[in-house]
Amino acid sequence: MAAQRGRGGAFHLLLLLVSLMCVFHGTQGLRVGFYTNTCPNAETIVTQTVQNRFRRDKTITPALLRLFFHDCFVVGCDASLLINSTPKNSAEKDAGANLTVRGYDLIDAAKAAVEKACPGKVSCADIIALATRDVIALSGGPKFAMPTGRRDGRVSKASNVNLPGPSLSVADATRAFTAQGMTQNDMVTLLGAHTVGITHCSFFDDRLWNFQGTGRADPSMDANLVKQLKSVCPQRGVGLGRPVNLDQGTPNIVDKVFYSQLLAKKGILQLDQRLATDRATSQRTRTLAGPTSPFTKDFVAAIIKLGNVKVLEGTKGEIRKICSRIN
Repeated sequence: MAAQRGRGGAFHLLLLLVSLMCVFHGTQGLRVGFYTNTCPNAETIVTQTVQNRFRRDKTITPALLRLFFHDCFVVGCDASLLINSTPKNSAEKDAGANLTVRGYDLIDAAKAAVEKACPGKVSCADIIALATRDVIALSGGPKFAMPTGRRDGRVSKASNVNLPGPSLSVADATRAFTAQGMTQNDMVTLLGAHTVGITHCSFFDDRLWNFQGTGRADPSMDANLVKQLKSVCPQRGVGLGRPVNLDQGTPNIVDKVFYSQLLAKKGILQLDQRLATDRATSQRTRTLAGPTSPFTKDFVAAIIKLGNVKVLEGTKGEIRKICSRIN
């Protein structure tokens, strides 16, 4: 019990420190409490919407983390991922990499509730960020303050979508993150979002059956895990849509165990496993898996930093009335 109280105190301290950091050092001018005067109940409304969904669907956590990442990583955190395609435009959500993104209905529900309380005040981009904050806390991660003040973009094109894939080298993935203003350490930390959620056999079955054309399994994967996964993901293209937990240890909790799994050669996606073996990232992976892991505070900092990518502020963009279409 004493240890639990200690961790709780640490989380409250983290909340205070992050709040102060965001108020005084927001890299894009976003700030905690942006809606205090214009829509004082906005954050509470979003939190209640997320809590209601989480009670009946714990898988909403990885869904929202993925939605947040896929939105911010394309043209910035402007909710352009939420816009529907039209006969004249194929929007981001219809790009191949986004076809399995979900959670749009939760964002729509939160937006509708906020609009009822404060019409035209709160952006869809901020609702995504706040909802992501909330599901992290609900899934065992820390509570923290999320800066707000983003505005919604008016452009969404499937052709803009170029997200880093699960088989990239560490060097290529690092370049993709660097292009968004993120560091290699940010990348390793943000991939820790794979502490929750699933992937499908089609994204890694080559590691089980024919790694790099060898006709054998990937030697960097634990042999017992290979045997287990072969029963889930049969050879010759059968069952490629079957789900597999990305974290084989604590798949529903936001924690550092994901990194321990990588050190045990139990990473499912090739890029994830490479974090533990590539000379550029192996030490960072060991640090995040260690007994004094900074994962909690570093994950919060990386999520906030991602939420600052190429945001629209002031009079740029708009505040959408409905998240799925431009005003």
